[in-house]
Amino acid sequence: MIRLSNINKTFKVAQRGKGATAALVSLFHRQYREVHALDDISFDIAEGEIVGYIGPNGAGKSTSIKVMSGILVPDSGECNVMGYTPWKRRREYVRNIGVVFGQRTQLWWDVPISDSFDLLKSIYKIPDADYRRNLDLLTETIGLREFINTPLRQLSLGQRMRAEIAASLLHSPKVLFLDEPTIGLDAPSKLAVRQFIREINAETKVTVMLTTHDMNDIEALTDRVILIGKGRILYDGSFAAIRGRLGAALSTEEVIAALYGEHGI
Repeated sequence: MIRLSNINKTFKVAQRGKGATAALVSLFHRQYREVHALDDISFDIAEGEIVGYIGPNGAGKSTSIKVMSGILVPDSGECNVMGYTPWKRRREYVRNIGVVFGQRTQLWWDVPISDSFDLLKSIYKIPDADYRRNLDLLTETIGLREFINTPLRQLSLGQRMRAEIAASLLHSPKVLFLDEPTIGLDAPSKLAVRQFIREINAETKVTVMLTTHDMNDIEALTDRVILIGKGRILYDGSFAAIRGRLGAALSTEEVIAALYGEHGI
């Protein structure tokens, strides 16, 4: 379903010293440093899996998601998702994936959620019968009925996130990329989002790749975790197995910290 082989991505970041003189010099002689966001990344994800993709800020999580969703082109390596190279044949490819970035929206700010969904139906050219079936399923599963006719700007953060995830699933994607889907949510909203992800995965067999800093998301949703640090894969496997090796009494956060410690991060 998803295969990354030896993916590398480097960014050039401008830098300068402090003070007015350094600022003036940088206008004519700009200096850069290279940041290796992804360093020989490889992994495979099977159809229907929910995989937790975790790591500290700057580890390479979002860069990986952007490569897999076709937003970024890697410097080298191969990425294959459902037989597509994500940054090629983009129009065909995006019809088969859903993407949710926790701090960005694909919905329209001043119109009711239902109108945004209708616009997405037109954009993705979803057949009427499929659209009605998916909308009914999503409305019931994630509890949209109470606010589906309310403009996005009037919703709470938890309601917005539920609407965002529903919007990403209207066109029946085979793969769902969730980048920090519970960021900023209160406890009841987090529980609702987690329950929805579990149910929609069981119902539709959609493959889910979840990046998050909330270890409760990982425990609640995933059996497999991929740990990334400084652009490199540090661990890929069962969370239960690594917890058993490091100590069953440790909290999720302590297990992750111990894994980082093993790799000097």
